[in-house]
Amino acid sequence: RDDDDINDVASMAGVNLNEESARIMATNSDLVGTQMQSCKDEPFLAAVPLHKRILETAKKLGITDVPAEVVTFISHATQSRLRTVIEKVTVITQHRMESYKDDEWYEQATDVRSQLKFFEQLERLEKQRKDEQEREILLKAAKSRSRQEDPEQARLKQKAKEVSR
Repeated sequence: RDDDDINDVASMAGVNLNEESARIMATNSDLVGTQMQSCKDEPFLAAVPLHKRILETAKKLGITDVPAEVVTFISHATQSRLRTVIEKVTVITQHRMESYKDDEWYEQATDVRSQLKFFEQLERLEKQRKDEQEREILLKAAKSRSRQEDPEQARLKQKAKEVSR
């Protein structure tokens, strides 16, 4: 029934399907049954080192011969896997570049930059406080007049003079 419908439509258009199929078979008879590829099948990885590596692994498992098709298959599988990993990494980088600051559905929970700035300010204040304490100690040491000349005391006085300059 379906073939009759197709033949009816083809005959209405003035096409004889039997003649067309005979013409196709006659012109492309050398191509019937052959496998066509759009480009040359080149392995992704270097075949010789990969074949050696596969043979080494196969010998451990008791396999003595590995056909070249296995090397080609593994090479293509590696290429496919690498392609999918790179595609996923690309998607991840695109997600990281998206900004959610203007989106009303997202609320900012933490701001790492401001936290880092705050900690840097704390460190600077702590350093200033320690420097001031050290300066006070040096000034006290320089002002003190001890009767015994201690080499440590002399060094502190010298340092206090340098700091005051």
